[in-house]
Amino acid sequence: MRTRLLVKPPSLRLGAVLPLFLLCAPLLAGSAWAAAAQPQADLLAAAQREQQPLLKSLEQFVGIETGSREVAGLQQLASLLAQRLRELGGEVSLLPSTEVYRMEDTPEQLGQHVKAVFRGRGSKKILLIAHMDTVYPAGMLTRQPFGIREDRAYGLGIADDKQGLAVILHLLAMLKSLNFEDYGQLTVLFNADEEISSPGSRAILSQLGAEHDAVMSFEGSGANADHLSLATAGIASVNLTVHGRATHAGGAPQFGVNALYELSHQILQMRDLSDPLTGVKLNWTMAKAGIVRNMIPPLASAEADVRVLRVQDYEALEQKLQQRIQNRLLPEARVELRFERRRPPLEATPVAQAFAEHAQRIYAQLGLKLRVDAVAGGGGTDAAFAALRARGPVVERFGLRGGGAHTTDAEYVLVSSIVPRLYLAAGMVMAFSRGEVAALPLLK
Repeated sequence: MRTRLLVKPPSLRLGAVLPLFLLCAPLLAGSAWAAAAQPQADLLAAAQREQQPLLKSLEQFVGIETGSREVAGLQQLASLLAQRLRELGGEVSLLPSTEVYRMEDTPEQLGQHVKAVFRGRGSKKILLIAHMDTVYPAGMLTRQPFGIREDRAYGLGIADDKQGLAVILHLLAMLKSLNFEDYGQLTVLFNADEEISSPGSRAILSQLGAEHDAVMSFEGSGANADHLSLATAGIASVNLTVHGRATHAGGAPQFGVNALYELSHQILQMRDLSDPLTGVKLNWTMAKAGIVRNMIPPLASAEADVRVLRVQDYEALEQKLQQRIQNRLLPEARVELRFERRRPPLEATPVAQAFAEHAQRIYAQLGLKLRVDAVAGGGGTDAAFAALRARGPVVERFGLRGGGAHTTDAEYVLVSSIVPRLYLAAGMVMAFSRGEVAALPLLK
């Protein structure tokens, strides 16, 4: 049986939150996210104990360069994480990328993924995911070493997504310290290729998503937006190549087939495929053509960035593109189009909404309000691959709050978010395992 006490915690900044919550509680009592009025003392204490160890983990993880193409660094971190997961009692395996969706920028060699399974006494199966790789090439560590300044912990890849690795490890440590085994199975997957659209892990993520009752993804929340996400954007790319025929631009241009002219025609006739009503965005962003100034260009190419909010929109958009290229300005030109589905969208579902509403109630125990975003922003995440065949809730952004992702020297997480976010993530694992999470969202 759990004992609930109202305590003033000794952590760095959370102690100021609880008295504030007592003052605000009457105002919050009528809202759906304020169902519980006080924190679970044992869970809060466990989260507070993990704050300093989590910072030590971040320092260790940030100190290993793990760009998506830095296989040696990825292997070093994978081995370290595997050891940590075994120490926590997990059945650990390192998974190679055996089924690879190859795109134009997919490297020949991909890092291994780390999978760990923890078996409990209950029935619910929960998948916890984060990624090891970063966007940074080797050598960038000297510009972003680990360091703490006021409420910010800085470091290479710390927000995206070294913090996600650390939060999962330390929420597992919390559950172990509380002797909590009411789940049926907790599965952890740390993949090595998220930043290059998960070519080698997307099949694994989709399979695991289908096998589990809930998926919690640990990308970070914004420094100025304490939130969870039920939806993320799908990302695709369009590669358009035009083959023409070279001739002398001054002496015999009439005998050439100008690939640049045809490319321009194609781009102009495909500039209207964005649809604000459905959230489809197609923008041509890169182009190149020609060899030298005085030659009719025999080759031209362009790339477009695509964002969608629904999986079904990929098929319709690709069909429109293929139809448009049949209309050519120069009949002798040859036009090729490649449509790469780099990442599907994560679409909000009623079960995910219910899961997030319970998370709001858990966060409210700390006097904190948690925003739930049901409309996707511009970015995409691995949660979408896990959701493709999932029947249960898939919810993103259980990681720490922070900012500066993909910057050269300013990536950080908020130290003050460690205890609340650990409390939230562990609390949700416990609540879902015990069957306390509603199957459908509350009626507003």
